Amino acid sequence: MSDDLHTEHTPDSNEDNTLHNITTLDGLYENWFLDYASYVILDRAVPHINDGLKPVQRRILHSLKEMDDGRFNKAANVIGNTMKYHPHGDASIGDAMVQIGQKNLLIDCQGNWGDPVTGDSAAAPRYIEARLSKFALDVVFNPDTTDWQASYDGRNREPITLPVKFPLLLAQGAEGIAVGLATKILPHNFIELLDASIAWLQGVRPNLVPDFPTGGMADTSAYNEGQRGGRVRVRAKILERDKKTLVITEIPFTTTTGSLIDSVISANDKGKIKIKKIEDNTARDVEVVIHLAPGISPDVTIDALYAFTDCEVSISPNTCVIQDDKPRFMSVNDMLAESTNKTRDLLKQELDIRLKELMEKIFFSSLLKIFIQEGMYKHPDYEGSSTFELVVEVLNRLFEPFFPLFYREILPEDYKRLIDKPMSSITRFDFKKTDEQIKNLEAEIKQVKHHLKYLTEYTIAWFEKLKEKYGKDRGRKTELRTFDKVEATQVALANIKLYMNREDGFIGSGLKKDEFVCDCSDIDEIIVFRADGKFMVTKVQDKVFVGKEILHAAVFKKNDERTVYNMIYKDGQSGVSYIKRFSVTGITRDKEYDLTKGTKGSKVLYFTANPNGEAEIVNVQLKPHAKLKKLQFDEDFATIAIKGRGSMGNMVTKYPVKKILLKSKGVSTLAGRKIWYDEILKRLNADGRGKYLGEFDGDDRILTLLSNGLYELTNFDLNNHFDDKMILIEKYDPAKVYAVVHYEGKGKNYMVKRFVFENTVVGKQTSIISDEAGSKLILLSGAAQPVVKVEQLKGKALTPETVELNLTDLIDVKGMKAMGNRLSVHPVKSVELIAEHDDEDDVPDPAPDSVEDTEIVITPEEKQVADPEPPAQQTPAASVKSNELEETAANPTEQTKPVQPKKIDFEITNPDDLDIDDKGQLGLF
Repeated sequence: MSDDLHTEHTPDSNEDNTLHNITTLDGLYENWFLDYASYVILDRAVPHINDGLKPVQRRILHSLKEMDDGRFNKAANVIGNTMKYHPHGDASIGDAMVQIGQKNLLIDCQGNWGDPVTGDSAAAPRYIEARLSKFALDVVFNPDTTDWQASYDGRNREPITLPVKFPLLLAQGAEGIAVGLATKILPHNFIELLDASIAWLQGVRPNLVPDFPTGGMADTSAYNEGQRGGRVRVRAKILERDKKTLVITEIPFTTTTGSLIDSVISANDKGKIKIKKIEDNTARDVEVVIHLAPGISPDVTIDALYAFTDCEVSISPNTCVIQDDKPRFMSVNDMLAESTNKTRDLLKQELDIRLKELMEKIFFSSLLKIFIQEGMYKHPDYEGSSTFELVVEVLNRLFEPFFPLFYREILPEDYKRLIDKPMSSITRFDFKKTDEQIKNLEAEIKQVKHHLKYLTEYTIAWFEKLKEKYGKDRGRKTELRTFDKVEATQVALANIKLYMNREDGFIGSGLKKDEFVCDCSDIDEIIVFRADGKFMVTKVQDKVFVGKEILHAAVFKKNDERTVYNMIYKDGQSGVSYIKRFSVTGITRDKEYDLTKGTKGSKVLYFTANPNGEAEIVNVQLKPHAKLKKLQFDEDFATIAIKGRGSMGNMVTKYPVKKILLKSKGVSTLAGRKIWYDEILKRLNADGRGKYLGEFDGDDRILTLLSNGLYELTNFDLNNHFDDKMILIEKYDPAKVYAVVHYEGKGKNYMVKRFVFENTVVGKQTSIISDEAGSKLILLSGAAQPVVKVEQLKGKALTPETVELNLTDLIDVKGMKAMGNRLSVHPVKSVELIAEHDDEDDVPDPAPDSVEDTEIVITPEEKQVADPEPPAQQTPAASVKSNELEETAANPTEQTKPVQPKKIDFEITNPDDLDIDDKGQLGLF
């Protein structure tokens, strides 16, 4: 383009006057671009804050209302009718209509409208039908409070915004890309929005978090109220069906089952995860089944799915709306406040309109009543009036005494309505019925004025009515959780083999003819130690030079304080040998670090890497020297403190070393690893977050128990996942006794037993209650003496009674599979754990509350009181009521722990009250 096209010419006196109005091309482009950008922002991509709708959505709803007769309309007909208002063709209208229908709020759908979960598209518009939902009819439309404008061709009128009395934009969400800006508003829960609107009217600022129709789990800790810079992490819900099968039951928002499966297959092809096959069994509910390859950990695979596939997505919200014909960025909480205030204003407008309608009805009814009651229609002047002007003049004179009764001035239009009344209606006028109607109207006016006076309370009642009427089955679908960050290097599958050439100093996955090091993933980092006392960390590559004479190479783990390196080196300058122990935690990749004093000729004499801080004993052999009487000695690494990698170390000897040999392998010098369980993240950690489980080492295990009575032993790997239904997690103690109350489904009895958990195979789930249908775990306690409160029903009248029982007294320790004893011979209504005593000896038994709850043994001396000649063989047992007696099991026949005899002093005042059976049993009537 030539320069003269960019230059604005200034005509001289000889130039034509037409050259004065020259516009440069860059000016034209600037104006055109701004016009186009404004059009896209205001009329296409960004929703309006008043009703939460984009123009195409608003026009679809207006068209549906225009066609509404209670029956379904073909989507194609709705699209055709909407084209009167929307100038962009049927395709854009049809797509927008399907999106509204899939949100299941404003449109009742009939036919195949597609599935946003699976990604299936809707059928053609000629095959599907739609109508407005009852919710839309109640909330979205009111022609009296709607502002109208002419359509694009001027033939029709359309709403500028619809009078929506609900935070519709936050309920549905919105997404759009304009010119120079974009909007992404996440959907929120229907009921939570109504509750937040009520709270705002009560003076409490809302704190909204999103809720997605696809369910899943969401971490909204960085939501930032939906503004730019915020982030929401959403995860699929993955269940472990068994050790070889995972099932995805809910997917993240913005994904489909198809895209999710594609991402899993891609991760498998890249070697990030290893699966046997994947199946999509999704029908009404999501069910994506992942079959794991043999030997693959399900816990690690779950983390890998979150790290490498669409099972976890990060969504960045950006709440931009149109307000006052300008784009505005605001938080979702401010949007809710604006919407709530707008709803209150709309309700006020409706009340004002209704008040005016009622007053107008009373006005005209009173006008007509006086007109007929006073016989004005028969007045000579009225009948003799030849023109409308004369009629108005006569009626003004006749109504003048009644002017104070009316709330406004009588206009000629009001008189015209009077004179247009047919004579038949005047002669049949019912004064009594009119008075009743006026009375009812006045009562309604009083109510409307009350609502206007207490407008906030009226608005709150409106939101509560919406929640009651439409809130069923609209509970939260997305579970709010806090996620820990999945380190990709910790869960990546070891999909490549690492090799090294010690002499030449090369390491990589392509050196297949050289020494094998280990299996690792392609995102791992490798730490390499050399004989000159230097080390470095580098990424896994096909082949990379790291320095000659490699001593040790392995996968590097960041912040690993448990791997301890034991080293003896010779200083090149002084010849003195030093011993040191150190860990490597943080480093800079591809940078060399020196572990010696840094002098030329320094050399490593002995080096080991110990994953659990093991400290061995080595034998140091010296070269012969005239001053040396002892040419060898032992050095124990356990006596050396673990310091930083830059420390010089302790001196071993100043004489030349011939060689160093391993004398004996060492044990760990580190304390057991302290493990905590974070109840929020539902993960183990070593950072001190959550419940402390103890120090773990070697074969220590973790005991977990689910609410359905299944227990499992697991290792203390930080990658382990734990079920949401877990009710117990602690370090496994094979000698610890637990007491359990459970309901046995077959016999329909409450049972109690005491046992120790068996040391089963790691990962195997075992039930501690009956497998019969209806069986359930009631409570479990690991205390030495747990006390429960039992509410039971006694006698034929089933009289309620509450007793306290010490479970330790009811039964001895039995096998884990034992059914146990009945908790009570009476029907049990409820059982509650009220106390747990860890002292096995000094715990008083609860006082018995009934005769049936106590069993004692009568000594032979006491038996002589009732029977001087007792039978030769006797098993005395009597039931008496005494607060001094020991309480035992409710059912003596199932008692497994013998009760020690206790002497009781009592006086028999009436021998007839005693009853001795043929077995020598003594009882009291």
